[in-house]
Amino acid sequence: MSAPAPSPLAIAEVDPAHSPERQGEVLTDAALAFVAELHRRFTPRRDELLARRAERRAEIARTSTLDFLPETARIRADDSWKVAEAPAALNDRRVEITGPTDRKMTINALNSGAKVWLADFEDASAPTWENVVTGQLNLIDAYERRIDFTDAGSGKSYALKPAEELATVVMRPRGWHLEERHLQFEGRPVPGALVDFGLYFFHNAKRLLSLGKGPYFYLPKTESHLEARLWNDIFVFAQDYVGIPQGTVRATVLIETITAAYEMEEILYELRDHASGLNAGRWDYLFSIVKNFRDGGAKFVLPDRNAVTMTAPFMRAYTELLVRTCHKRGAHAIGGMAAFIPNRRDPEANEKALAKVKNDKDREAGDGFDGSWVAHPDLVPVARASFDAVLGDKPHQKDRLREDVSVSAADLIAIDTLDAKPTYQGLIDAVQVGTRYIEAWLRGLGAVAIFGLMEDAATAEISRSQIWQWVDAGVVFENGEHQGERVTADLVRKIAAEQLAAIRTEVGEDAFTSGKWQQAHDLLLKVALDADYAEFLTLPAYELLG
Repeated sequence: MSAPAPSPLAIAEVDPAHSPERQGEVLTDAALAFVAELHRRFTPRRDELLARRAERRAEIARTSTLDFLPETARIRADDSWKVAEAPAALNDRRVEITGPTDRKMTINALNSGAKVWLADFEDASAPTWENVVTGQLNLIDAYERRIDFTDAGSGKSYALKPAEELATVVMRPRGWHLEERHLQFEGRPVPGALVDFGLYFFHNAKRLLSLGKGPYFYLPKTESHLEARLWNDIFVFAQDYVGIPQGTVRATVLIETITAAYEMEEILYELRDHASGLNAGRWDYLFSIVKNFRDGGAKFVLPDRNAVTMTAPFMRAYTELLVRTCHKRGAHAIGGMAAFIPNRRDPEANEKALAKVKNDKDREAGDGFDGSWVAHPDLVPVARASFDAVLGDKPHQKDRLREDVSVSAADLIAIDTLDAKPTYQGLIDAVQVGTRYIEAWLRGLGAVAIFGLMEDAATAEISRSQIWQWVDAGVVFENGEHQGERVTADLVRKIAAEQLAAIRTEVGEDAFTSGKWQQAHDLLLKVALDADYAEFLTLPAYELLG
């Protein structure tokens, strides 16, 4: 154990009105002391890295380009290093299910038949204090097998299957940019990432080892290998602090920012003693492209979100480079999300959507991925069949080195290779989805079913970023009845008002008034139209969150 930490009483400043029942089981003095020590040691470096993000974004705005780093060329050229061997619980990752850590989802995800559950404190979870604390409690209860419950509304009972049938948990803390205002140290909020990681690790690291697993993490929104180095240093400190062997932690990094795509090998290198793999987080990746090149002119304008498929040349470059990088270094390559929500009331539409999911997963398995994500338990068998067909009894296909892949720096940002163009309906869709998601988020829901898809914060981010980009670039629609019409702030406001009125009619006056619809509308317009682009819409949204 390290030297005594500062008094945990200095860190805990929680409004009693928002204190969940059993909060004390999570916010123990010892756990808060650990979080306080993480904050004291590592938040200054976090602050420096956030400042570095801003500097890099300014450089992109100036040059409209990115390249592989010359200063780390020796790491990329050195074929001798590999990441640590995967532990048994993370060796077969052919299907992973994602979702927030509410009680029902915790049981359903663990029981889903997926190999891994991404227990999400990030994009699929609105960070209300209740969600932050009860999510931690639900995971502890699951490991202690005391999470069974009955839904008061439906009367349906939920219980865990036998231990050997449960998914392995890989927990995702919040990104570096978010604060946790309910926990403060010397008058300053603690980074949400350190709160989520610290509480989970402190309470569960040894418990997980006793279950034959370990503290495994997904690292979101990483933008550089220096941010990966920070996480690695946190892991080293944390393992020593609680007295478990170095290398027990395993981390999978989401390559969901365009800058990280140029540093995949370096990210694995920094985490090599703790790395498990990389994941292709497609929606946030598109958001990052728009965000970083939002003022780069016509060549960087993305068309409607749903027109950018994984077969787009720049997306193929990104995913194939990811597989090659992972397998070269002995890491798992995990594919993207199938967000479709099955609808048993419409068999024909269901069948078409499932066929698209199958094609997507067949492509990933064929490209060399070792596993992939789904958002709904009904999709687990579909994804599993695609990977079973390629893997058979093998746990992964790391032996497929994909040495045929050759990706240049320019290939990753060749946005103008797309034939699709922005459409008027695409603008409506962006306003609709952005408004509906933000409204649910402000009510504390982070994973939301919208138009048959399970959406998370990345959805709202790409929606508002595309609106911002289309207005800034003066996009003119090239076809349809709105051919020749320019995207302006006034047009966006008109569409937003129309959609808000349509929602009022759809949900009824009572539900509209009791919801957060006007706030959502106003916030979407703010983050989509303000000249000063907000780095993340969740930053101003958090100020409105109860």
